[in-house]
Amino acid sequence: MKRAIFDHKAKLSLIKFCSFFVLIFLSAAASAQTKGKVVVVRDPMFDTLLAKRALLNRGGGGSVTGSRVYTSNYGYRLQIYSGSNRNAAYAAQARFNGEFPEMRTYISYHEPNFKVKAGDFRSRLEAEKMKAQLQSTFSAMFIVSERINPPKTVINND
Repeated sequence: MKRAIFDHKAKLSLIKFCSFFVLIFLSAAASAQTKGKVVVVRDPMFDTLLAKRALLNRGGGGSVTGSRVYTSNYGYRLQIYSGSNRNAAYAAQARFNGEFPEMRTYISYHEPNFKVKAGDFRSRLEAEKMKAQLQSTFSAMFIVSERINPPKTVINND
């Protein structure tokens, strides 16, 4: 009786072993790839956008100052106020504009705070110089990196 149980277990393990290798062989055969042809379908406006971007990168667009072209880019601004009081934000902006009327200021609202930022500096060094100049007036001021607008330019037609 014990012999029959042993033979049954041996046959069962042999069946499991063979089915394992058959499954491995079938999965390898099923994942084989054949060479094919890839067709790329794109909108004709895509080529137009690529040409326009290349023109802008070469210097064919944006605001012109002398021989150099400036477009909107990342730079630095001074954050002179951050708080939840709207009137205090507008007061900080007015106080800054009173001292530096030629410099742009920006107010943004990110719930629950109003933020007042000033300037469009291309380098951190320019922002550091302005920060040192304003340290006595605006004590809680720091430099933030974000997208800036190109500076105001004056084109002389001499």
